[in-house]
Amino acid sequence: MTSEEKSSKKIFVLDTSVIIYAHNAFMNFEEHDVAIPITVLEELDQFKKGNETKNFEAREFIRMLDQLSDSHMLHTWIPIDSKNDKKGKFKVLMESDSKLDAQRIFDEEKPDHRILNAALKLQEEENKHKTGRKVILVTKDINLRLKAKSLNLPAEDYETGKIKNVQTLFKGKNELSRVNAETINKLYESGSCDPKEALKKAKPVDNSYYILKSPKNSALAYYNPASDLLEKVEKLSVYGIKPRNAEQTFAIHAILNPNIKLVTLQGVAGTGKTLLALAGALEQRRDFRQVYLARPIVPLSNKDIGYLPGDVKSKLNPYMEPLWDNLKFIQGQFNEADKDYSRITEMVEKEKLVITPLAYIRGRSLSNIFFIVDEAQNLTPHEIKTIITRAGDNTKIVFTGDVYQIDTPYLDTQSNGLSYLIDKLKNHPLYAHITLEKGERSELANLANELL
Repeated sequence: MTSEEKSSKKIFVLDTSVIIYAHNAFMNFEEHDVAIPITVLEELDQFKKGNETKNFEAREFIRMLDQLSDSHMLHTWIPIDSKNDKKGKFKVLMESDSKLDAQRIFDEEKPDHRILNAALKLQEEENKHKTGRKVILVTKDINLRLKAKSLNLPAEDYETGKIKNVQTLFKGKNELSRVNAETINKLYESGSCDPKEALKKAKPVDNSYYILKSPKNSALAYYNPASDLLEKVEKLSVYGIKPRNAEQTFAIHAILNPNIKLVTLQGVAGTGKTLLALAGALEQRRDFRQVYLARPIVPLSNKDIGYLPGDVKSKLNPYMEPLWDNLKFIQGQFNEADKDYSRITEMVEKEKLVITPLAYIRGRSLSNIFFIVDEAQNLTPHEIKTIITRAGDNTKIVFTGDVYQIDTPYLDTQSNGLSYLIDKLKNHPLYAHITLEKGERSELANLANELL
């Protein structure tokens, strides 16, 4: 390797948060080398037990590291891929006695500061030997990045899986205001039309929705990739819940469409995401063996679930309460004497309808299930993939969430699993997405969304 090639290579030092986000992260740095402070291994050792995703990621990384270092010592540079010489190398950083001591500067002894010291020590060694290789700390922890930069240590977020611009994220629907009135009339009369008549452009995105307007009339439409036609969308109510706007109408259509196996609903609080998904599932209860409602457990105020009193069920109830609220709201659309009212209670009692934390789904095969995942913005792309790969025959999955309301410390609008899913799966015949924009919960809720 020439001196010019050496100087162009970089060394990325990975923080624990990157490994917890994606256990195979260190495989994604192309020709560059990767260093892992020994402190990271110590922290991962604490995470290896448990059923949460972070526990799974820790275990998988430890296994991967063990396999790659089979005939090597970890403190030496080891090829990341022995069959591909274009890939870089990795090693574990044992030393953390840098001249610039982060623990002394920040006046606290903690793992983050030991990781900083390990990266600083490596930077000193590279400068001493004049290799020209730049040392960069990679972490999902914003505060740690700021601390690193204050010590003149370059720091970056882990970018793999991040979408570029949330503002341009696929919305799943378009509003066209200059449509020929005759085309809309044809849509009403026959129920469908050639998409070129209304859209006058290249082939539309699979399973996309349209609000068509002319000076005389308007219509809601859906592009069916199977028939290559633009079809009229009817306003349907599901289990007592009626759509209050075009987007909710589109969401119900996607949820009820048997050809669409994966649906994402994105929108701020009060737009009806979870309510519509649950009502749609109840409407199709005969088509599936069970209805599952799940959500990730994100502790409030940084308190772990162990802080709450009682058994496991008692501990989980506060996290599942929003799902129960939606269920009670749907039940409230009927009188207690109605069959639809008692049917919901019966479904819960017979476990036809199951509300459960997402951690309990791992490792299961979900066949003939209608599966709703709430608060999906708090999942990583890897967690989203893990859930979808659980799907068996005749399973439909609906992810709901708000990409602007992240409750986990190492995710943001660009790196969360919901944004990633919307960006990667658009224009697939099995997938549909709708962004719900208008709040329908109450005027007070709308006020908060708009002004606070």
